[in-house]
Parts: sequence; structure tokens; C-alpha cells
Amino acid sequence: MSIFKKKRLALATTVYWVLLAYIIAGLVWWFIALQRQNHQMAAYKIRELKMDDPNYLPRLNAIEEELNRGTTQYIGEGSTFVILVLVGALFVYREVRRQIRLQLQQQNFMMAVTHELKTPIAVTKLNLETLQKHRLEEERQQKIIRVALQETGRLETLANNILVASQLEGKEYTRSKEDLDFSALIQRAGDELRRRFPERKWDLSVDPGLRLSGDPLLLQMLISNLAENAIKYSPREGVITILLKREATAGRAGKAPIVLSVKDQGPGIPDGEKKKIFDKFYRPGDETTRSTQGTGLGLYLCRKIAADHKATIKVSDNSPLGSNFTVVF
Repeated sequence: MSIFKKKRLALATTVYWVLLAYIIAGLVWWFIALQRQNHQMAAYKIRELKMDDPNYLPRLNAIEEELNRGTTQYIGEGSTFVILVLVGALFVYREVRRQIRLQLQQQNFMMAVTHELKTPIAVTKLNLETLQKHRLEEERQQKIIRVALQETGRLETLANNILVASQLEGKEYTRSKEDLDFSALIQRAGDELRRRFPERKWDLSVDPGLRLSGDPLLLQMLISNLAENAIKYSPREGVITILLKREATAGRAGKAPIVLSVKDQGPGIPDGEKKKIFDKFYRPGDETTRSTQGTGLGLYLCRKIAADHKATIKVSDNSPLGSNFTVVF
């Protein structure tokens, strides 16, 4: 968030709380004024009483009871108004803050999408122009083609993420529930990642024969987003580990859960960011100065896909460094 936007948000917050304090002060003044009037009316009625009146004490008691009833009424009404105002103010404050944050995240998302589109288009265009204008050696040609395919894959991943996120949000995505060989799916995904990113170091370990019921497209998207997230934040010499296994101990349902783990050797994620990174559009830092690629949709989709398959996803620290994303089915 820019300094200008932070100042605007701070100013709006200050004005909001000043107005709320003014409303509370008005309610307190209203209570004091009514209570003073109540006491004045009681004192006036008491002065009108005559000491030699045989009904003096009963009337005096009636005036005091009326005074107490008025005080109780004003306290009850005042407390109710204060509670309603505070609850409403808190609700409005939270909703406005949430809308402001969402608007800023959407602005960051649009900036990120712009960067994500421009880079692969420019790289692919340059590579194709190079192949068109120059007669290159076979090895050089294959390298340029491989880079162009990688950038095209980034565009495809971006388009799929935006499309599926929109469909899942609008409940328009038709999920399929197939009995899948999850081990084979992860193995194919790992082989595809090795082909797309041959310069990366991969450690793929998959227990055979693990099956589950799910949507193959969404599960493919889950592993692709987790792996590409690891690529973004890992150094080129770092190893990216993809592990699929069945736990040795049974879970709540009486069956040992299947665990998918993707580990990287990047800088890791601070503890304060570990829960936020699964929020929609959330990306640490400022979009105008951030160097890493991404739109803030990948991990959000991973959480949605995991939830749709009754799985849980979490991130922990990898040893000795980096992050470990774990999905438990």
C-alpha cells in the first residue's frame, strides 16, 4: 500500500472514530439532561407536598418510586442505544476496512496480471522473431523453443487460474468425482514439470497405488500451483521436493490419510504471513516493487481445491530453510 493511500485510510479512520465519539458524547449528554430533569420534577413535586397532609408519606414514596423508575428507564434506554451504536459501528468499520483491503488487493491483482501477461508475451514474441530472422544451430533453436513453451505455459496457467477461480466463486464450476489413481496423476505432473523446467532440480517421491475420489483437473491445478510457487521462491540451485505418501497411522475416519507435500529451499514464510498467503489476491509486499511473479490466486485456489476434496492445507518451515506445503486428504 502506498504512503498516500495509507494517509487517506488513516484520515478516514480518524474521522470515523471522532464521529463515533461525538455520537457517544451526545448520548451521555442526553442521559445527564434527562436525569437532571427527572430530579427537578421530583423536587418540584416534593415541594408541593404539605407536611400536615395525612397522605404525605405515601405520596412522598410514590414520587421517589417514580424518580427511581425514570432513572432505571433512562439507564436501560441509554445502555441499549450505546450497545447498538457500538455494535453497528464495529460492524461498519470492519466491513469498510474489508472492502478497502479487497479493493487494494484487486488493484494489486490487476497490476500483477498486467505484468504476468506482458512478460511471457514479450519473451515469446522475441523468441519467435529470433527464429524467423536468424538461422540458428539446432541446440540454440531447441533452447529458444523451450523458453517460449515455458512462457506459454505461464500464460495458460494464469488463464486457468483466473477462469477456475471465477467459476468456483460463482459456483458455476461443475466438479467431477472420479475414482483416481492419485499416484499416477502426481507422477505425470512431476514428469511434466521436469520437462517444462529442466534446469531445476527435482526430487519426486511417490508411493504407488494411492487412490482417491476427486476432480482430476482441480487436483492437477493443485500440484501445478504448489510446484510453481516453489519455483518462484527457490534459488536455481535449490531442490524442489514433491512427496506423496500414505500416513502410517489411521485418521478419524479409520483410514490412513494421503499426504501430498511440496518443499522448497527458498527464503521461507514469516509466521505472521503463514495464514494470510491463502487469502484471495494476497501477496506480501508492494506490487509496484515486488520482483517475484504471481497474482495472489495460486495458493487461494489450492486452499479452495483442498477444501472441495475434504482435505486440509497448511504451510510450515522446511529444514534447513524454505517452506513445506502439506495437503492431507
